[in-house]
Parts: sequence; C-alpha cells; structure tokens
Amino acid sequence: MAPVIETIDIDRYDPEYRAWLREAVAKVQADANRSADTHLLTVPLPSEWGIDLYLKDESTHPTGSLKHRLARSLFLYALCNGWIRPGLPVIEASSGSTAVSEAYFAKLVGVPFVAVMAKSTSRAKIELIEFQGGQCLLVDNPCEVYEAAEKLAAETGGHYMDQFTYAERATDWRGNNNIAESIFRQMEREPHPDPAWVVVTAGTGGTSATIARYIHYTGRATGVCVADPENSAFFPGWRDGDPSASTERGSRIEGIGRQRVEPSFVPGAIDRMTRVPDAAAVASIRVLERLLGRRAGGSTGTGLWAAFRIIREMRERGERGSVVGLICDPGERYVDKYYSADWLASEGLDIAPYEAELNGFLRGDPR
Repeated sequence: MAPVIETIDIDRYDPEYRAWLREAVAKVQADANRSADTHLLTVPLPSEWGIDLYLKDESTHPTGSLKHRLARSLFLYALCNGWIRPGLPVIEASSGSTAVSEAYFAKLVGVPFVAVMAKSTSRAKIELIEFQGGQCLLVDNPCEVYEAAEKLAAETGGHYMDQFTYAERATDWRGNNNIAESIFRQMEREPHPDPAWVVVTAGTGGTSATIARYIHYTGRATGVCVADPENSAFFPGWRDGDPSASTERGSRIEGIGRQRVEPSFVPGAIDRMTRVPDAAAVASIRVLERLLGRRAGGSTGTGLWAAFRIIREMRERGERGSVVGLICDPGERYVDKYYSADWLASEGLDIAPYEAELNGFLRGDPR
C-alpha cells in the first residue's frame, strides 16, 4: 500500500493587498508612460574636428533629475518584491535628488515617505522633499544616516529603500525603458551612432552599471568612463581594486562621490575612470552655460570635464566619432553654491585657470 503523503497548504494570498499592489505598479508605470523621453542635446564643437558631443538632459524629468529614473526603478523593484505595503512608510538615507524623487513616487502610490539626513542639510533641500509630500528626519552625525534609516524602518514596519545597495539591480539593464536603451535609440540617426565613449558620474553606481552592462550585452565597442570628484572613494577603489577604500571627507559635488565604495558600484563593468578637480567641474558648467544658455549642477560639470578630456585625446589621435554625457540636474538648485563667488571663495576653489583651459580648447588652441 502506497504511503499517504499529507498535503499542507499555507495560503497568504490577500486579495485586498494584491488589488492595491496592482494599482500601485500601474501608477508607477503610468508615470513612465506619461513622461516623454529626455532630450539628447548637441554641444557645439568646431565642425572640422569631426567629433560630436551630446548631453542627455535628465533634468527634464518630473522631479528634475536623473534620480527620477532610479526612484521609479527602486519603487517597481520593491513593490514587486512585496516590500512596500499599504500605509507603511518608505524610508531612505538621502538629502538630495533621490529623496525628492522617492517622495514623489511614495505620494503617487499613497504611502508615507521619510528621508533621513544630516542636521546640517540646507532648508532648501528639505523644502524640495516636503513639497513632494515627504518628511525629513535629521540626525546629528552624517555617518549615522544609514543606521538611523534602517532603525526607523524596523521600528515602523516600513521599508528601507537603501538606494546604495539596490540601484544596480533594480534597473533592467538588458533594455526595459532604461537610460542606456534610450541613449542608443536616440543616437541611431546621428553621424556616429555608436559613441566612442559614454561618460557618467557615480553616486550609487547604478547608472554606470546599467549603461556598461547594456553596452556589453548588445555587443558594442563603446567605452564607459566614470568621472569622479575629489574626496570620493570610487576612484581609488577602482584604481587599486579595493572595495574597502574610503575617504575622510565627503564630496563637495552634490549627488556624486561617496566616502565608501557603495555596493551598487560595479567596477569590473567600466573601462575608464577620471578624477576631476572640483574647480574644473564648476568651470565646466560655467562654460556649458555659455554654450547652451542653461545652467546645470556640479555632477554634470564633473562628467563634462572628463568628456572634454576624451575629445582632446581623440583629436590628438586624429579620430572622429561621438561622445555622450549627461545633464544630471538643473543648476537652479545650486545658485548659492556652484554659481556663487562667495561659496567658491569659502571653499578655496579657483576656477579661472580651468575656464581658460576650456575656452582655449574649444577655440582649438594647442595645449
């Protein structure tokens, strides 16, 4: 006689939650559907160079920055994993653009949002987050924001989004409305459709991971360069193959550069890193304003300086082709910082030599 095998069912299917989840995911996907793709702008260079420079303008997202894409991906990832629940808060360790964008999506799906940040965070940043419906928890020690966010999530039953861990895995890098797919689709009808280089910066490392993986997956020869500011651990970590690299001071360039190598930074996927002086980054956005008539943040300037270096090298080798960079966020958020003579003086930054070098480069002057 065959043995009797007892069947045991544990049924946790909750029709009310699943209906809420379907609606929440649909709302996040609808946001992407409503938003036209960001523009790919051309930066004027001398035509005889045969080199084209493009900047993908991520400042036109509903929350004004590249982080809108990241927040959308993080919310879809967390929702589909069952981590975000009705009525319970989403919590993030961020005082910048990620917090603004996550607050937007939290409001969209109807859950509370709390951004954990240092007490020294400017009132202007706090107001941007609060405008999107978020709350801010201020802590005395900036180094404790991660632990404070994790603790708050445990105490409230909410979800700690943890952008620095999940940024590289939340986005479908194979090509599902990601930034890499968008860049190459927009480049299809350009004179040099496959760029020689794509230049990005790193805050979490998620954007560089997504673009590099997509390039490898689609079999392109395009190189990926990560431009890194002063006081960031990413550059020494990549140079020395040391994932434990750290720095004593934080980055002056908001949104990029970290004091530790974050889990979402994928060093093996990228081809080149450039350490960019902060003064050079600020000089670059001043020059960009003259070229395009618009202001951008310091992270854009960091990437732009590295892009100009690559273009100089291409010219010296007699190469033609294209280079793509990013406008990460608008400069209006930094009028009292990167565009302020007082702030530059307080930080001891002299941008004049770098501006002169860039202006000479764009005129075609020899080095």
